[in-house]
Amino acid sequence: MAMKPSSSRLAADTALTTFVCLLMAFLYVPIWVLIAFSFSSSRSLTWPIPGFTLDWYRKLFANADLLAAVGNSFYVAICASLLALAVGIPAAMALHRYDFWGKTLFRRLILLPITLPGIVTGISMLNMFRLFGFSQSLETVIFGHATALLGVVVTQVFARLQRLPKSLEEASYDLGAGPARTFFRVTLPNISSAVVGAGLLSFVLSFDEIPVTFFLTGRDNTLPMYIYSTLRRGVTPEINAVGTLIVLATLVLIIISVVLSRDRTPR
Repeated sequence: MAMKPSSSRLAADTALTTFVCLLMAFLYVPIWVLIAFSFSSSRSLTWPIPGFTLDWYRKLFANADLLAAVGNSFYVAICASLLALAVGIPAAMALHRYDFWGKTLFRRLILLPITLPGIVTGISMLNMFRLFGFSQSLETVIFGHATALLGVVVTQVFARLQRLPKSLEEASYDLGAGPARTFFRVTLPNISSAVVGAGLLSFVLSFDEIPVTFFLTGRDNTLPMYIYSTLRRGVTPEINAVGTLIVLATLVLIIISVVLSRDRTPR
């Protein structure tokens, strides 16, 4: 005969469920409010919403300055992600394959840009670029973002390499393949999901970055900087529409990144 749960166990489960519901509400209710106001027919943010309209989205796509900022954000995020992958994959391979003096220190230092506040990274990069005579531009933003994203790529790729059986590469060498062919035909296909996942996550983090961008950007605005400057005049439904699109796009990319970063059996 099954025993009924005690009252104390029931109370604990109820408390835990209540806490989780409150936590989810704290995290996601503001997002749902933002999405709801992006469809409001009134320019003033009043509740209840007087009516629903898509006019703010139409105005959004007719705003030349905003579209230029979106293009700049895509340019920066794509280039920063590719640069982080170009440096991070060889760094992860070196950590995985070779033992060298200072290896542990190198692993810790490569994570430093992630742990540092963005304002510290931004000021440091700004001082460095000024020291070498580089003016602020989208290209300096790309290098700043790539520096911060390097740790993301290295940690994800290195973790996948640690789970890759060494016998696969050894079999490739035994069959006469060289290091380059082994990497492109054996290693890279087996870590491709981690590479794509790290790239997508890097893209999302770069696209939404503000502190580093604030110090390194020149005359060209990225989308987060455009929104930040517009908010000084108050929140409008057009800004809510931008935020809604960013939330949806970020959610899709994060889901893809998580799916691709899951453990898979090596081929």
